[in-house]
Amino acid sequence: MSDKTVYLVTGSNRGIGYTLAATIAARPNTIVFAGARNPAAQSLKDLAAKHSNVHPIKLTSGDEVENAAAVAEIQKIAGRIDVVIANAGILKYVGLLTTTPVSEFRDHWEVNTLGLIVLFQAVHKLLLASPTGTPKFAYISSGAGSIGGFVNMRFTACGSSKAAANYLVKALDVENPSLLTLSISPGWVATDMGNVGAVSKGLPQAPVTAEDSVAGILSRIDAVTKETSGRFWNYKIETGGKPWEFASDEFPW
Repeated sequence: MSDKTVYLVTGSNRGIGYTLAATIAARPNTIVFAGARNPAAQSLKDLAAKHSNVHPIKLTSGDEVENAAAVAEIQKIAGRIDVVIANAGILKYVGLLTTTPVSEFRDHWEVNTLGLIVLFQAVHKLLLASPTGTPKFAYISSGAGSIGGFVNMRFTACGSSKAAANYLVKALDVENPSLLTLSISPGWVATDMGNVGAVSKGLPQAPVTAEDSVAGILSRIDAVTKETSGRFWNYKIETGGKPWEFASDEFPW
């Protein structure tokens, strides 16, 4: 098993997370732990049936007990983690700061921000011991979390939680010399979550496919070095001229 790269992908039962898990599973010499609140979801059952290197695992974002148990299971099966992709996240409310219920802020911060903290604290010993010497921790952020590239989509609860998590990604890079970290904006993706915002803007669905997003995300993760670590990357340069697109490799914090 020493020649295989071991990935943990959270929020992998659907959308970007599922596409990440499926794409990585199809690569040679990989083991994928597909974390989800419901690891018995049919999508993950089917994926594991297709790829023997996929291991669905129970992992709810922000749940300390489940995160610790998931890491213990990974240690038992694979004995290592080389790459963590913190993808689990929510966007379930669109509205002005003035009228967004405080409960929505709590929900978004619990999953999108505290979830990252709980995950890293659970995985850090195993991850930092990766025999590659350059373990990777990638956070699937959002353009809504960019202050310098602010677009008024009324994603106040989600955007603020992602901006805070971006800070944590930078802190992890500084605190851990061997660790390669990055925040990645996946684009405005046609998933259940991305389509919430699309409908609020009168669009039938978000404009980016999960497959296109994941291709860009993995290209960033594959290429990260300590020089490019601790930064906020666009999944790819978008040049269509739409207000939500960003024509640069790197997002401003």
